[in-house]
Amino acid sequence: MGLEEHLPSGFLLTTVETMAGWARKSSMWPMTFGLACCGMELMAVGDPRHDFSRFGMERASATPRQADLMIVAGRVSQKMAPVLRQLYDQMTEPKWVIAMGVCASSGGMFNNYAVVQGVDHIVPVDVYLPGCPPRPEMLLDAIVKLHDKVENSKLGAHRRAEVQMEERAVLAGLPLVNERSAAE
Repeated sequence: MGLEEHLPSGFLLTTVETMAGWARKSSMWPMTFGLACCGMELMAVGDPRHDFSRFGMERASATPRQADLMIVAGRVSQKMAPVLRQLYDQMTEPKWVIAMGVCASSGGMFNNYAVVQGVDHIVPVDVYLPGCPPRPEMLLDAIVKLHDKVENSKLGAHRRAEVQMEERAVLAGLPLVNERSAAE
């Protein structure tokens, strides 16, 4: 009864947004940011047993200008935080972030002045991956969840506005810098 029955075989009906979402999720280029023990598990995802190239991610980039997914694996020190933000700002739009491990997600057992208590203080995080360290299978599951999010995300100005609004909301609720030193 629908339009599909009146079309000859071989036709595919979809929207531009759906097709672009499928293309983006199928060709993500991750920028690995392995800072501690989670970095070892991140490297294991590239081996033949786990093989994240089947998700279109075989080109792990070391440069932010050619990457659209940042995987932060491990604890982020206060000294590394500005570098992390600079690399995130240099990534191409649209961009996504996975916080891999409990240290990247919440600071882990390092509750001290030298470690950022969650990478979401620095960059907006799309998927949190718990564990100390999380297994490669868990990272693959997080990638699949991120692919689902990417495939169903908005396009163009709507996406940009959505990301900026989410980032402002998260960053406004978190104390990043002492306001007295920021004013000086």
